[in-house]
Amino acid sequence: MDLNKKFIKTKRPCADGFRWFLKHHQAGADYQPLLDALVRAGRIGDACWLLEQFGPSDAVLEVDAVDAEAIVFAGSLRVRDGIEIDTVLVAGGSIRAGGGIRSGQKLSSGGEIRAGGAIRCGADLTAGGDVGAQWNIAVAGALRVAGNVRAGWDIAGGAAGVIDGNCIAGHGVAFGADARCGHGLRAGQDIAGEAAIRAGHGIEAGGDIACRDHLEAQWGIRAGGDMRAAGAIRAGESLQARRIEAGEGYGVYAGLAVRQDSWAACAQVRAFERPARLFSGHWEQP
Repeated sequence: MDLNKKFIKTKRPCADGFRWFLKHHQAGADYQPLLDALVRAGRIGDACWLLEQFGPSDAVLEVDAVDAEAIVFAGSLRVRDGIEIDTVLVAGGSIRAGGGIRSGQKLSSGGEIRAGGAIRCGADLTAGGDVGAQWNIAVAGALRVAGNVRAGWDIAGGAAGVIDGNCIAGHGVAFGADARCGHGLRAGQDIAGEAAIRAGHGIEAGGDIACRDHLEAQWGIRAGGDMRAAGAIRAGESLQARRIEAGEGYGVYAGLAVRQDSWAACAQVRAFERPARLFSGHWEQP
């Protein structure tokens, strides 16, 4: 793709970025070489803006390993070993690595992100497809994924989590702000949230489930340990845990998505003790 000054100007670039383009590429430039030149000049924000304006390419870059200050690539990355980026890693297509992926700041992909090791991101992680790691996924900022998120070990987000598909971890899941899963949320150990946790399907943890706001699932919620929320606990179907405890002044609700005459089969509430303020669902004394 040949980008000339007239074409660039139609996208209404910032004045400083356009002056840089006229100074260094008066005759125009190809797409990826221009992105590379912007990154080398330290104009990473301009490179990301350019990628947002003109979108991904079909190019595929295959290398043994990556160790760089920053990368903004319009196509897909295929790395046989690991990826180490000091600041920003952005790809218009997918990112796959046989080892781990580390980005000191932003990590973004128009497609999937897959790592044979861990994924570590010092700011926000955004993906247009699935995100998967054999080890941990640790994101200091927000986690926004259009597909599923899977980790062999832990998943940790320092800010909000918006996952359109499933979120599945072999060990624990923790979010530093509101978390929403379009499908299910499942962890082999604990699930914790510093705000609300919501799932379009079910929520299941091998250990405790705890959050500092509402806990909600359109299907059922099950914990191998305790289930506690600072707000309300709401489930479309059943609830099961050792103890179920909503926040002061809030209630516990099961069976919100089923008929009341079906509660005994589809909206069971099971715990060692009857939850305080249980307002719907079929309580079964253990």
